[in-house]
Amino acid sequence: MSHDPHAQSDQTVLDMIERSPVGAVPHTPTYQDALKRLIASHQVYVSADHKGGHVTVRSLATQPAFYANNFEAVQAGTVEVGQLEPDASIFSRYVQSLPEALRAKAEERRTLVVGRTLHHRVKHGGEVTRDPVHSLFLVPGCGPHTGLPGNYLYGSVLEASAETGAGSWSLSIHDGEDGAAMCDVPSQADALSKLEEVIASAPFQLSELDALGFRSN
Repeated sequence: MSHDPHAQSDQTVLDMIERSPVGAVPHTPTYQDALKRLIASHQVYVSADHKGGHVTVRSLATQPAFYANNFEAVQAGTVEVGQLEPDASIFSRYVQSLPEALRAKAEERRTLVVGRTLHHRVKHGGEVTRDPVHSLFLVPGCGPHTGLPGNYLYGSVLEASAETGAGSWSLSIHDGEDGAAMCDVPSQADALSKLEEVIASAPFQLSELDALGFRSN
């Protein structure tokens, strides 16, 4: 039976990161070599919250994802997609989930992350139309750069046009800087299904989304 000679030292470093308040690892060769292996195998990410610190994927796997609280109802067809929970509300739930010390820093990113409010408009002749859908989601993970406070990536489900007959949708996911991954899908149903797949796959590195049909920038 094969045995990984590094398994014990790697496990020690994983435990060490999770016990440390800042995800610190000693700067000795043995520990640093283990850290490099764990980063390369996507078991550890650089921390968004503590300079020089790290966070384990298994700890991020216990964190919730944030998306429209009526997503399942929209997916089931009992609620119109235009009635999805507003982005501002989703972002507020994310902020409130964070330790108090991180909330102010997260709020600084609100303008960047939260999309425009969805509006319904009355056209000439009385026809009611709405803006294209932009629905925010946040999932634990990392990109080429660290994510938002709490080690979150943020993204959106975006409708190209709200006009009847238009069928172009996309999903985009971003880290805290300029790392991003995008995916185009032909319909609302495909967009909602893809979002469900993304949420189920978290936490992840943006580069891992290639397997789900995303392209990185």
